[in-house]
Amino acid sequence: MAVCAADAAAAAATVLTILGFVLFLAASSAAQSITTHGGGGSYVSAVGDPGMQRDGLHVAWEAWNFCNEVGQEAPGMGSPRGADCFDLENGELVHRVTDADNSLRAGDPFPGGSAAANTTDNVDRYAAAKELYLGDLCQVSNSPGAAPWQFWMVMLKNGNLDTTAAICPENGRPTRPFAQTSRFPCPGGAGCMNQPLVFHNRTALDAAGRRLSGGLFGTGGLFGTYDLDAAASLGSRDVSYYSVTWEKEIGGDGGWVFHHKLRTSPKYPWLMLYLRSDATTGFSGGYHYETRGMTKIVPESPNFKVRVTLEVKQGGGPNSQFYLMDMGSCWKNDGRPCDGDATTDVTRYSEMIINPETPSWCTPRRIEECPPWHTFRNGTRVHRTDAARFPYAAYHVYCSPGNARAAVQPTTYCDPYSNPQPQEIMQLVPHPVWGEFGYPTAKGQGWIGDPRTWELDVGALSQALYFYQDPGTPPAKRRWSSLDVGTEIYVSSHAEAEWTLSGFDILVPEDCVGSSEGGAISQCDKRRSIDCSWFLNSSFSAMRRSYSNDCLVDAGKIIHHLISTQVAGQQSNVQDV
Repeated sequence: MAVCAADAAAAAATVLTILGFVLFLAASSAAQSITTHGGGGSYVSAVGDPGMQRDGLHVAWEAWNFCNEVGQEAPGMGSPRGADCFDLENGELVHRVTDADNSLRAGDPFPGGSAAANTTDNVDRYAAAKELYLGDLCQVSNSPGAAPWQFWMVMLKNGNLDTTAAICPENGRPTRPFAQTSRFPCPGGAGCMNQPLVFHNRTALDAAGRRLSGGLFGTGGLFGTYDLDAAASLGSRDVSYYSVTWEKEIGGDGGWVFHHKLRTSPKYPWLMLYLRSDATTGFSGGYHYETRGMTKIVPESPNFKVRVTLEVKQGGGPNSQFYLMDMGSCWKNDGRPCDGDATTDVTRYSEMIINPETPSWCTPRRIEECPPWHTFRNGTRVHRTDAARFPYAAYHVYCSPGNARAAVQPTTYCDPYSNPQPQEIMQLVPHPVWGEFGYPTAKGQGWIGDPRTWELDVGALSQALYFYQDPGTPPAKRRWSSLDVGTEIYVSSHAEAEWTLSGFDILVPEDCVGSSEGGAISQCDKRRSIDCSWFLNSSFSAMRRSYSNDCLVDAGKIIHHLISTQVAGQQSNVQDV
């Protein structure tokens, strides 16, 4: 009995120690909240052309098939990468990219470019090399010694998938042919995954020499169709169509305004069109080759914001997933950054859809369409089974990466074919919970008839969102190499979307930026977090597995777990005596 009493006393002392420590954690709630390290409120731009104000425009375009490759070049077209980069010198436009550069096809040598060694007949790898070549032609620095940048990126994507051809890998691995389904359209069968016809009007000055525009006659800086036999019928509703034009007054207060149009057709019912700011080096969202872009400082959660002006003129119908902000990154399930291995790299996306016709598939009865939990900005975490507090209506859908070995069940797995590697997708819709991040709080905000300039705390939001990681692995650095605006019209014939975008900028705290003004944010004096290594030591291995990614969350469960562990252990000792 003396041993039992001693054990009981020891247990009580241990529980009190644990309780005191956890109460200390709870009292330190500021460490749990999601804050942006403002550095006194001083921000600098992370992009080469802040707010799209520079007279000399640098813009490029790329086209992808369903799994973000080329597959096959369109007849009579070059490899689906091109650029319109120019600078204004003494009142004249000096173009950096020629029509011959844009017309280069797989197998063509690159004229004296650094990518020449990568010349290949492989259409996928050639397109990646062509992007690097165009980047060399377009690259500039805003000042001596500053990090260089290349261009804004217009991205087109064809949503057709020929499942009988086994062209796209399944979660990064080779797949086998399977029967066509309604989920994956391929009208007309073989050849449905083609690249588009691309027609380019180089930017020119107007007759007065005061206005710059993509095309002298307003036909568009960039336009075309996926219907390869319909170049002469671009006005027909039965023909797919896209265009992006750009315009700016020289020396004026306003910046570049990009005007976008997108139309689906019976043969091409699933199309995407975005304007992106991609990283100037490394991998960008959904792209497993070296990239070029506009973002010279890769923003990291939670320390960045995005400013953009958007006017939606036509929405694209009920199946148009119009993204006010689409963020893309890549890290492995164990938290390491991606390295180009498509079997273990995972593309991470989060998208705010502002089409008011987009429903919330996440409901109390369909929790498999929801993330496991929602985190408020103050750090409060609510599980999806808490029907009274979980904001189901804030989410369109969540899906887990196909290679997640410990995804929280039940779950829906993401489409395994539409990226070269597995992907994880978090799609949001307007809801009051997003207001604290500057995002729309109600359906219709920012939609047709409601043009707005947004300042979005994308960094804080992206820190709050759930993203999968394997248990027991250190949290990934959430670095967002692609940020874009645009729409994905899903399986709709004759749908039309139209919008303008201007003033795009990515802002980071000034004291988070290294002297090089390039790469990733790494100098920020981030808020101090409590070191949990003592608390999550080997004595509490079960706790370490459960809470390794956030030792400061849900103190009540921690207390309950540890007390239960201690009581069970002492009961075991009593029985053994």
